[in-house]
Amino acid sequence: MSNIPADLRFAESHEWARLEADGTVTVGISDHAQEALGDVVFVELTEVGNVFAAEGQAGVVESVKAASDIYSPIAGEVIAVNDALSAEPELLNTDPYGAWIFKLKPSNPADLEKLLDAAGYKAAIGE
Repeated sequence: MSNIPADLRFAESHEWARLEADGTVTVGISDHAQEALGDVVFVELTEVGNVFAAEGQAGVVESVKAASDIYSPIAGEVIAVNDALSAEPELLNTDPYGAWIFKLKPSNPADLEKLLDAAGYKAAIGE
């Protein structure tokens, strides 16, 4: 059974999004996604300043089993990336909700409401 925090929103492509107090949005991959991937060995990070549409391809996570694209759950401009993942990609396995991948300045914060809440994501992954 995956850990699905109630305070996050989720994309069907298994990214999570958290609205921060300053209006930015932090993005990572779900516990379910890291379990499915297995041991993460590499993370291709996007660059600060990149602008993505909702569901735009924003990076890649590679594991011993497979490579999986990372998508931006909402539209916005990247304002930070988690450089620690370059040296320690396994942080996505050990702390999927603490090891964020990038942060966005959202184009439209209301887009978060279009994402799944914890109950919706739990249903989407069949738990």
